[in-house]
Amino acid sequence: MPHTPSAKKRLKQSQKRRLRNRIAKKIIKTYSKRALAAAHAGKFDQAEADFRFAVAKIDKAGVRRILHPNTADRRKSRLTREYEAAVARAKAAGAGG
Repeated sequence: MPHTPSAKKRLKQSQKRRLRNRIAKKIIKTYSKRALAAAHAGKFDQAEADFRFAVAKIDKAGVRRILHPNTADRRKSRLTREYEAAVARAKAAGAGG
């Protein structure tokens, strides 16, 4: 436990930041999964909206240093690759069946 007033304040600040950062990361994960699930299901409008939202959140997290900027770029790249592959598979399955 902190003893000095400044240490007590720093503890409160870090707890607030940690909560805010965890929420931001959770939103990124949730919308990434939603975008991929919607793409697999063939709901392309919903998938596109969720994908764009996830990418925007990843960008913002990188700028705000919630994620390291390189980590943010890597996650965007992977998400984009997976999303485009899922959309292509869903469209091919729809055309073939």
